[in-house]
Amino acid sequence: MILIDSFIFINLRIFKKGKNINKLSEKTKIIASSNNTFNIELVEHLGNESINDIIAISQDLKKIYGPNSLLDENNIHKYFNEETLPFIARHENKIIGFIIGAPLEKFNNQSWVQHDDNLNKKNTLYTCAFIFKKEFRKKRGFSKTLKKVYTNWAKKRGFKYITGHVNKNINLDGDIKILKEFSRWFDSKEPFIYYRKKI
Repeated sequence: MILIDSFIFINLRIFKKGKNINKLSEKTKIIASSNNTFNIELVEHLGNESINDIIAISQDLKKIYGPNSLLDENNIHKYFNEETLPFIARHENKIIGFIIGAPLEKFNNQSWVQHDDNLNKKNTLYTCAFIFKKEFRKKRGFSKTLKKVYTNWAKKRGFKYITGHVNKNINLDGDIKILKEFSRWFDSKEPFIYYRKKI
């Protein structure tokens, strides 16, 4: 895996909050690349093709968390914007997964965030979504590499912790603290935990 610093421009379109601006450019920055077949890219602006790919992949989020977790054209730019930390993984130029983080303070209207005493300390990145196409999960270390890049960039942005909600049965590694357990998490039928990881 080679860390590089380059930009990709595609003649597509950018959405601004409350606006739909046609035929502008998608812009991503390649952060890591392996044999020119697997890239991890930091997203600055999304274009049509990428939006469609991400919406399709998010169907698996729906299976885990219920219909409210599904990304669509109306909400995708709530997660992919200048105030979040979104990365996409591409294999042979096709998006196969993504991870999105946002400062914990962006969720201060959510009841679960009150269980985190780091709220308003501006030191925590909350992982909103982390998903790969089924056929690429646990394959060739793709998801582990994406998570590592995401964690390194969180450090660069000055965050000290990463948090998120995961199924209670998922094994987490590293310096982990369980802040809260939920018997149900939205439409999921299984218990979830809210965890904090020191980075």
